[in-house]
Amino acid sequence: MELRLLKELVKKGESQHLEFKLKSSHPEKIVREIVAFANTHGGKLMVGVGDDMRIKGLKDIAEDEFILFRAIEKLIFPKLEYQSERVAIGSDMEVLVIHVPKSPDKPHYVVDATGERKAYVRVADKSIQASREMKEIMRRGRHGQDVRFQYGEKEKKLMELLDSKQSVTVDLFATFAGIPRRMASNTLVVMVLARVLEVHPREMLDQFTMAMLPGR
Repeated sequence: MELRLLKELVKKGESQHLEFKLKSSHPEKIVREIVAFANTHGGKLMVGVGDDMRIKGLKDIAEDEFILFRAIEKLIFPKLEYQSERVAIGSDMEVLVIHVPKSPDKPHYVVDATGERKAYVRVADKSIQASREMKEIMRRGRHGQDVRFQYGEKEKKLMELLDSKQSVTVDLFATFAGIPRRMASNTLVVMVLARVLEVHPREMLDQFTMAMLPGR
């Protein structure tokens, strides 16, 4: 990547596909961003750029690479593909750019010191923890197979609810339909995979809406 292109990208600010980190001093936080990119639509992570969009660079970039690459290898499961490059911004300063493609093997997880696994997805310019539903959608949707479902009583209740609400949550649907939460969750997951619904991840509660028809 040329310095000119790097500056153009930085001017646009952080987004669904771009994240800035000034240093690699907290690699466990950086791997969350990498996992979120892989679990969503891919993106670029730039180390040596501040949140204020100032390009400060790294003086000893080899040390930062070592710290980050070791964290990626140790803390992410399953392993994911990525590429890295150095962009010189001065005689002794460089920016580390990590390119993360959308992964065919999602969901990927960050594994902490206790062995607990947490998945993350990218929403606008933030990386948030993936809900149970999002993880299931990623897991069951990675093979790209068509999903069919039977239009029964609970699906009818869901359509009734969506006629009166722009979006629904798992809990709202479960209460309205009078069904267990897990059944409501599975119904929404299946209908997302069948492209009847769209899911919108949120930090608190995911929102589900009717899918947009092609051409609209």
